[in-house]
Amino acid sequence: HKSGVSVSFYFTATYTVPACCAALIPVLLLCAVTVSSMRPDFSVNQYRLLVISLAVLAVILLTVNIGLGVYYSKLTGGYLVTDINRELAKLQKIYNQMVQGKEEAQKQLVKEMSDHQFTKWEMEHQIRRTKDYQKQIDKIQTDVSALRSHLPLIKDGCRHCLPGWTYMESTCFYFAISESHSSRTWYSAQSFCKAYKADLAIINSREKQLAVFNLINNYHDPSRPRDQTGLWTGRTDQDQEGVWKWVDGTRLSEGYWRVGEPNNQQNEDCAAVYPADNPFQSWNDAPCRYSLKWICEMEPKSSS
Repeated sequence: HKSGVSVSFYFTATYTVPACCAALIPVLLLCAVTVSSMRPDFSVNQYRLLVISLAVLAVILLTVNIGLGVYYSKLTGGYLVTDINRELAKLQKIYNQMVQGKEEAQKQLVKEMSDHQFTKWEMEHQIRRTKDYQKQIDKIQTDVSALRSHLPLIKDGCRHCLPGWTYMESTCFYFAISESHSSRTWYSAQSFCKAYKADLAIINSREKQLAVFNLINNYHDPSRPRDQTGLWTGRTDQDQEGVWKWVDGTRLSEGYWRVGEPNNQQNEDCAAVYPADNPFQSWNDAPCRYSLKWICEMEPKSSS
């Protein structure tokens, strides 16, 4: 019958199979062959029933095939996600190790920098100590040289002067420059000398000036302020400004003033000798109320 043939040709010619259901094509072809080979005495209802049955079968097979495809896709997708997660875990582990290594390297760097800074500070400290030691050595050597040059004076002083006094230029001098003596005003210093039947030093000759200058330069402490390094001597212009006299009443005939001195800048009526580079420019006038160290002198005792 034409109806059976047309159904088979229509089914096979017009039905488009999706790519995901390619496995159903043999089944559909089988259905088409079956329909085309049916006996002519089949009724229309029988044809319809057969077609419906085949259609239902095709739908079932299509559903099963789609389900299998979805299952397979999930299965392979699951494996892919597992592999990706595994690789991510490996990469994360490597990253964590690198971060940990970086942190340890930073800690080590900080420690090395701290050690380097400590070493630098210690080296600077040692350099300062070395410089301080060198200064102390230089000072000790200077003191030793001064003592050596002073030994003959001390030896002679023992014969001609009181203990602690220095014999120079046929005169006994007392240099109140040690720390045991506090600074005094000019008047107080003169009173100290008077207690020993002496006076503030009268430096009235070149030889006395050089002897006193060399001795005070040997004992000079450069760390002290310059205006505190002077030593009172026995000259003053209190009676008449500009007319300098020694404590014994004799007038000053030769002076060893610094350039621009004396200037009476602050009512300066007394004079002191200062450590300096030039021994012929070492005197300075100063207010008598200032507190300074001092030098006494007295006649030597008889050598008999």
